[in-house]
Parts: sequence; C-alpha cells; structure tokens
Amino acid sequence: MDIPVYLFAGFLDGGKTTFINGILRDGFAIQDRTLLLCCEEGEAEYDPRVLKNVTVVNVEEEGELTPAYLKQLEKKHRPKQVLIEFNGMWSLARLYQEALPDNWVLYQIMTMVEAGTFDTYAKNLGQIMMEKLTNADMIVFNRCDEALRASLRQRNLKMVNRRASIYLENLDGTSEDYADDTVCPFDLEQDVIEIPDEDFGIWYVDVMEHPERYDGKTVHARTVVCHLPQYPEDTILGRFAMTCCENDITFLGLVAKGDGFGAFENRAWADVTGVVRIEAHRAYEGEDGPVLYAGAVGPAEKPKQEVLTF
Repeated sequence: MDIPVYLFAGFLDGGKTTFINGILRDGFAIQDRTLLLCCEEGEAEYDPRVLKNVTVVNVEEEGELTPAYLKQLEKKHRPKQVLIEFNGMWSLARLYQEALPDNWVLYQIMTMVEAGTFDTYAKNLGQIMMEKLTNADMIVFNRCDEALRASLRQRNLKMVNRRASIYLENLDGTSEDYADDTVCPFDLEQDVIEIPDEDFGIWYVDVMEHPERYDGKTVHARTVVCHLPQYPEDTILGRFAMTCCENDITFLGLVAKGDGFGAFENRAWADVTGVVRIEAHRAYEGEDGPVLYAGAVGPAEKPKQEVLTF
C-alpha cells in the first residue's frame, strides 16, 4: 500500500514546526494514523494537543534515513501518512532518491523560509537554499514586513520555480500571494523567451492575464497545431491540459498566424518561434489578446508528457 509523504523543508527557525502545528490543529491527522519524523529541533515545539493520532520519531543523523529503517517504522506504527520535518542542511535529493521506501510516495514538498534571513542563507548556502526552493510545490516566506515583501518580489522568485505556489506571511498573521502584477514567471529580457514543455501552462495563463508583458516579445515553444473551421484564416496553437482529473481535459490555445501551418495535420506537434502581438480577435470574443506571428515553424516530436497538469 502506498503511503503519502509530506515533506517540510527549510532552515532552522523558518517556521516548519509552527506550520505543522497549524495543519494538525486544523484536523490533518484526525482520522488517519500519522508518523511525524522530526529531523531538526528548533525553538518551537509540537503542540501536545494535536498529537493524539500522531507518532513523533526523532531522527538525529541523516544516515539514519534508509529504506530499511523507514520500513521498520512503518511496520511498528502502521501509518496511513507520513510528515517529515526535514533538516535544512540535509540533501533533498538523497532523501527521495535513496532513503524513501518504494511505497512511500512523496506527495508534496513545502518549504518554509524566514524572510529576514533569506538573503544571508542565499548568499552563504546558495546551492542548499536553491534545492529547497526549486523542488518545492509550495513556498512560504514567514515574518514579512512591507520592505521584505517588496525585496522578495523584486528578486522575482517565480523564475526560480514557476510551478510552486508562493505565499508571503505577514507579521500580523495574514498572508498574501507572492504573484502580483509586478511579478512575471519568465525572464522578459531574453532575446527569445524559451517556454519549456512543462511550463507551457504557466506561460499560457500569464500571457492571457498579462498580454501586455509579451507584446513585441519573441517566444519559442513546442505546441499542438489545431485547425478549427470557425477560424479558417488562422491557426490555434496550444497544449491539452488536465486541470482537475482525467475527465477534465481542456485545450489551452492562442491564435497564431503564419504561412507554415498549412503543412501540418490537425493536432500535429510543431516547433514554433514567433513574435507576440496584442490584437482583437474573434477567438477572444472581440477583445484584445495575444496573437503569435510565427517566423519559424517546423515539425516536432511529442514531449514525454503530452498532457499538462497544474
């Protein structure tokens, strides 16, 4: 039986224990037996009131984390899910490449960062810090004031990890989304903005919500070519995406113009480089939207993952 693993990464005093207390207090472990591996002891402690269905095991050394040891814990405690408060100085790659048993499935990585110490850690422990950010599904910067929020947004961390949800936790306990009108997930200063296969959905959402960012910019992507009878003079380029489940697959498409698309069958894959222009089009119900003027079009192989996920 697969056991979901939820990993909490970040450096000492980044807020990992407080976050874990919060989700346990909200009922995360009410019904299912939970194993909590504590690999780092900070100032905060686990709230005993939320540990009724949780077994806490302290792990002192990184080398203790082996498949054999973790299987012993599984046999002894029979958890339905595992939480790991990870030591900030240990390697994430070693954990999920060598330490986790085959049936321990890493469901989510959440990285907690103390906003005031982020610059220091980034400068002195850059590679270790970047590993925690680039692998995360969610990143929370704690104890932010106005100056720290502005500084973090200026660094544009969405370009470090475009897929992660990033939140700024304020001093008064409120939080806000890192992404706002000032933050773009792509480097707009490139001569050609490369859209990786796995990030096409992120680019699509951004170009649809903020088309002005890309007006006049050259982009390069691998896309599906669609010929729709309602737009015979143009082509629709995009990708199929699963937004919820296998029964909820939709096509994320934008209008494209160019002479080379006629040679492609419907739903063929193409390698496209072109300039984005903002224009009104029937596909956008008469509103302004992105239109890709293709300068170079060629056939492309299917990517390993044809359908995007969010």
